[in-house]
Amino acid sequence: MLLDPENTLFVRGATPVLFLAGASVHDALPPLTAPDGAIPRCEGWSIVPRLTLCVVDGPGDHGVLVPALAAPVIGDTDDGTAPGRMADWCDDTERAGGAVVLSLDRLPQTLDWSALLSSGTTRGGFLPAMG
Repeated sequence: MLLDPENTLFVRGATPVLFLAGASVHDALPPLTAPDGAIPRCEGWSIVPRLTLCVVDGPGDHGVLVPALAAPVIGDTDDGTAPGRMADWCDDTERAGGAVVLSLDRLPQTLDWSALLSSGTTRGGFLPAMG
């Protein structure tokens, strides 16, 4: 399924994050349980980060395509809210060996990590990058 880039948010960092809002894969991703902040790995899932298209691939027919070049990228500059570049996010993902993918009903207004990791409604985890 193709996900509208307006329903995504790429966050740069040592471990990059991809937020998905209203994605068809939401129920297929495991519920996120990370009360201590340690993000679990999503078995059977992977991410292919590319400048123009980001692929989140799961088991069976589960997966989502994001037109990455049109998607918002934040973090790693200024106070964490300045627009970044997709190429930098892809580089972050390569260095980290993957990215954290978090699926929600809607994108968060603020990045309150403790609330996101303990909300009980967030699904996802760490996805290894595939070449």
